[in-house]
Amino acid sequence: MNNFVTDAINLKSYNLSESDKIIVMYSKDKGLIKGVAKGVKKPKSKLGARMDLLVANKLMLYKGKSLDRICQADVLNTFNNTRRDMDKIFYSMYVSEIVNNFGLEDDPCSKEIYDLLYVTLESISNANSKVEILISCMKFQLKMMQISGFGIEFESCLCCNEPISDENMYFSSRMGGVVCEKCNETLHLKTMMHYKIRDFLNALVQYDFNFKSEYEAKATEKVCMVCFGLLKEYISNHSSRRFNTSDVLQEV
Repeated sequence: MNNFVTDAINLKSYNLSESDKIIVMYSKDKGLIKGVAKGVKKPKSKLGARMDLLVANKLMLYKGKSLDRICQADVLNTFNNTRRDMDKIFYSMYVSEIVNNFGLEDDPCSKEIYDLLYVTLESISNANSKVEILISCMKFQLKMMQISGFGIEFESCLCCNEPISDENMYFSSRMGGVVCEKCNETLHLKTMMHYKIRDFLNALVQYDFNFKSEYEAKATEKVCMVCFGLLKEYISNHSSRRFNTSDVLQEV
């Protein structure tokens, strides 16, 4: 059969004609997919708002030679609270752009990535503070990089492989982890990381997404912004594509 059904979250869209759009989505079964939404720009379109960005749908698509066609879409989640808050909008756009940049067609990790993106968007939508938004994003950043094969080393020095415990260290976004003070005498890294910051980030990546550790309860917006910035730099350094939301986030 040429039809297939999957759950998918809308990431990007392009105009195809006066009435049609191409929607880029991340699906639960097939990773990154593109579909033509015929007539979606018409006022009486059956697809309509279902094709807005950051909407999760259960889709039926017709498999075409070059592009699939979206036949039907039933909304699973619009993450409605996000659309009333600029912080939530921009950070949701950022995590969806990470998926667009690192996700693959026929991705073998499609279910894991889809579920992570879904729970992140839902967590951002339901957040009650900037700190909660940032923590949701940091969990996503860390877990998405781990799934994609770019996991960050927090426990042992990348140079000497010795474990780093209750001491300061240095972070290298290029190398992908921490370096002890002794080894840094030759590397001259500039970004120092307090061991409590390391422990905070390590907890975020190791625990389940919805688990709230003691570090989260104590986290301040200033600490979260510093951590988010480190992870954003790391992800940018390992992405083959430029992030369009990065410049905007500098001002958020």
